Amino acid sequence: MNIQKHILHLREQINQHNYLYYVLDKSAVSDAEYDRLFKELIALETAHPEFYDPNSPTQRVGAPPLKEFNTVTHKTPLLSLDNAMDIDELKAFDERVKKGLKKEKTNYCLELKIDGLAISLQYKSGKFFRGSTRGDGKTGEDITLNLKTVKAIPLDLGAKIDLEVRGEIYLPYNDFIKLNAEREEAGEPKFANPRNAAAGSVRQLDSKITAARPLSMFCYAAEIRPQTQDHRPKTSDQIPKISGQMETLEYLQKLGFKINPNITLGKGIDEVSKYIGKWETQREKLDYEIDGIVVKINNLADQEKLGSTSHAPRWAIAFKYPPMQSTTIVEDIQVQVGRTGAITPVAHLKPVHLAGVTVKRATLHNEDQIQRLGIKIGDHVIIQRAGEVIPEVVKVLKNKRTGHEKEFHLPKHCPICNAAIIRPEGEAVARCINAECPAQVKERIRHFATRAAMDIEHVGPALVEQLVDQKLIKTPADLYDLDFKTLKNLDRFADKSAQNVIDSIEKSKSRPFDRVLYALGIRHVGSHIASIIAQHFHSIDEVMNASEAELTRVREIGPKVAQSIAAFFQQKGNRHLIAKLTANGLQLTATTPKGPQPLKGKTFVFSGTLETMSREAAQEQVVKLGGAYSSAVSKNTDYVVAGESPGSKLEKAKKLRVKVISEKDFNKLMMRGNF
Repeated sequence: MNIQKHILHLREQINQHNYLYYVLDKSAVSDAEYDRLFKELIALETAHPEFYDPNSPTQRVGAPPLKEFNTVTHKTPLLSLDNAMDIDELKAFDERVKKGLKKEKTNYCLELKIDGLAISLQYKSGKFFRGSTRGDGKTGEDITLNLKTVKAIPLDLGAKIDLEVRGEIYLPYNDFIKLNAEREEAGEPKFANPRNAAAGSVRQLDSKITAARPLSMFCYAAEIRPQTQDHRPKTSDQIPKISGQMETLEYLQKLGFKINPNITLGKGIDEVSKYIGKWETQREKLDYEIDGIVVKINNLADQEKLGSTSHAPRWAIAFKYPPMQSTTIVEDIQVQVGRTGAITPVAHLKPVHLAGVTVKRATLHNEDQIQRLGIKIGDHVIIQRAGEVIPEVVKVLKNKRTGHEKEFHLPKHCPICNAAIIRPEGEAVARCINAECPAQVKERIRHFATRAAMDIEHVGPALVEQLVDQKLIKTPADLYDLDFKTLKNLDRFADKSAQNVIDSIEKSKSRPFDRVLYALGIRHVGSHIASIIAQHFHSIDEVMNASEAELTRVREIGPKVAQSIAAFFQQKGNRHLIAKLTANGLQLTATTPKGPQPLKGKTFVFSGTLETMSREAAQEQVVKLGGAYSSAVSKNTDYVVAGESPGSKLEKAKKLRVKVISEKDFNKLMMRGNF
């Protein structure tokens, strides 16, 4: 047997199966047969490294982590699109097009506007060699290793051509729901929406994380470059003459790229309007999110004639849909009890389809929100999902009332433990005041195990529920008393899962002092305030014995926070909890930082969503290098790190002339320490 030929044959087979499954949503072999072929290829490539190919399907599993992303300059800028918010604005665009082209009617290519992350793929001689983010349109980040893990992206086109393909990375909605469920189970923060999940997944410095996420991609444009003299294709590889956008997409599909199946040609603005109307009502049936329709002149020569402005093409426009809404009925309003005793009213809805999922509940936040909406049990309401996972009630349809609706009143006693519910003066949230309330016990333990706190990887909500219900634990400290035998006897637990829990609990003992403080769940003490306390006090004993007056002398700690901290440590049960945590070897004293401290005296504020790391991880980096972080921008702030959707902090930073840096710049600073 010719080993090299067999390896090439296996690669072709697997690539074809990947194309059928991830691009055409078809399957020609069973999962077992696919796995057999893949394992055989891995074994042969391992035994014969001389036949290594970076574009082999086995290279999609991820590579060693990068220290940072390199910058890529786009040969042709990735322009943004002008938006049309209604049909009148769309018709105005059509008039400009007809005037510019001096035509009575124009054909448009109509494409669903995928709500994902724009990327560029570059191929040389048919081989994928670089992938990058859109960035600012002129420069982006090199995420080649991550994009190699996305199975909808072909690594070898089978044709010796040079081209650049643009597309949108997205996460299918059902996979997004599953991913969030897994993160919740692991005690990790959930992604806000599929777009954030996709963007965060594809911009991981560790491509193995990207490989574990079920990302996909739709292509929407290509720039096909002429072959050079010494790189001339065979006749069979000649590029066909392409005159339109639709033909471009059809050609890309023949090359193995995934094209949205709902693309169509609209003859004139009336057909464009019908297409937009159709998908406004049908978009929630899709397994991916769209936020509008992209309207492009189909004729490429006409596109070139109209040209572009400095930021957007004149031959295309994006029609943006309003947020997704549905009408349903409030069948009941019940309250949930959080880890700090917070009472949150939740509307239980008649099931309704919204944004690809069936919605049964919507948060009502607090009693004041219920009064503002004037909502009653039995009301018809409009719920909306505008980029967030949890829908909100935006309007009550009072004209549909029958007179049988019922007023909702916040209960006077906790539905879990029957203790009194109080609403502190000046606060919007009512609370159960019983610290031993079973609902609070579960939530406190869940909070203790979360990634931002003790990061106990295998202790998720389901396990906490089971442990508390079986009376195996009552406090977070009891986690450290669990043994292998106890865990193995739980439902659906085997040797490996039991050992994973034991290992992750043991590993959590090394978390620093400020993380333990945050994990305690003291009201008003978030990760930032916990860090401030840990920098000021050297041990948990100093914090426990500090008076309110001493606490308020610490920067950023006001009377309300000081009162909450003092009250927490006055409770005997909480002091007993600290004693047990100390006995179990947790870090309850501050450690002297090791190594250089280039950030000493520097204060950072983070605003918006970071894509390469969590905000907690970024703050931890700052502290390790001797710096501090704050939740608010002031004249004492040295840097504001602006992530996605930075909000009002960015405006305040500009007003106070505080230096604003991007997440990419922040990562460079952390690497080089050049402040």
